[in-house]
Amino acid sequence: MTEPALEARNLSRVYRDADLEVSVLSDVNLVLPAGTAIAIVGASGSGKSTLLNLLGGLDDPSSGQVLMQGQDMAVLEETQRCRLRNSSLGFVYQFHHLLPEFSARENVAMPGMIGGQPKEQALALAADMLGRVGLQHRLEHRPAQLSGGERQRVAIARALVMQPVCVLMDEPTGNLDPAAAQQVLELLDEIRHISTASVVLVTHDQKVADRMDGRYLLESGRLEQLS
Repeated sequence: MTEPALEARNLSRVYRDADLEVSVLSDVNLVLPAGTAIAIVGASGSGKSTLLNLLGGLDDPSSGQVLMQGQDMAVLEETQRCRLRNSSLGFVYQFHHLLPEFSARENVAMPGMIGGQPKEQALALAADMLGRVGLQHRLEHRPAQLSGGERQRVAIARALVMQPVCVLMDEPTGNLDPAAAQQVLELLDEIRHISTASVVLVTHDQKVADRMDGRYLLESGRLEQLS
């Protein structure tokens, strides 16, 4: 039996501030098979971004486990967790978070160079991935020279360049105008041909959610699969 790409078991997150205690997530369970794309929908403040941060090992749960291909992320030392994130996870956010002083190719090459790839190899892999997302003519352009949709394509290329097990996306169309959002939507369909990575996507946009293999609702701290 194939190991799930990502799994959450009885995941809870409670924030405490002095005498105030706020439960954001409560006993969340999720099994993400390899190669599957799912959407998580919910109202603002429902904990969607918190859940993504836990799934990506960027935050620790108050209780429960997050397993990446069977590996409990909580038991890893921070160096090991960073290495796992670099090699096995890709992240795409509402804002692209590209480094403004570097070209599109250099931005996409960053994960490889951080992971120890020789610079020329990392740049070659970055150029190939940018070509796959339709930006072969923008390799040397800096973020300020790119449109909003192009910047988000660069961010998606950066998330995919290390051939991750799973890509986590937080409102990838949320900061784009309708035309640029449509381009990214089309690219989400193409990702299946670019990468074998599983996808967990948080969105308010029903059109985005409907493109995924499965849909989940996060409400009152609990995750429920939708039909």
